Amino acid sequence: MANTAQARKRARQAEATHQHNASLKSALRTAVKKVKKAVAAGDKAAATKQYQESQAIIDRIADKKVVHKNLASRTKSRLSQAIKGMATA
Repeated sequence: MANTAQARKRARQAEATHQHNASLKSALRTAVKKVKKAVAAGDKAAATKQYQESQAIIDRIADKKVVHKNLASRTKSRLSQAIKGMATA
């Protein structure tokens, strides 16, 4: 347990930051799942539209350094490949 006032405050701040970052990571996972669901449904137009929206979310979270920029880039690349691999509908 924290012994000083400063350490107690840092513990509070760390917990608040942890909660916020967890929320952002959850939003990232949700965005990725939405694109994957659209790809699985076979609707290329809907998948492309969902990818555009998700791309902004992924980049925003990477800019805040909640996840590494390479993870964001890799995720976007894989989603893009999945969409390009779909038959045109």
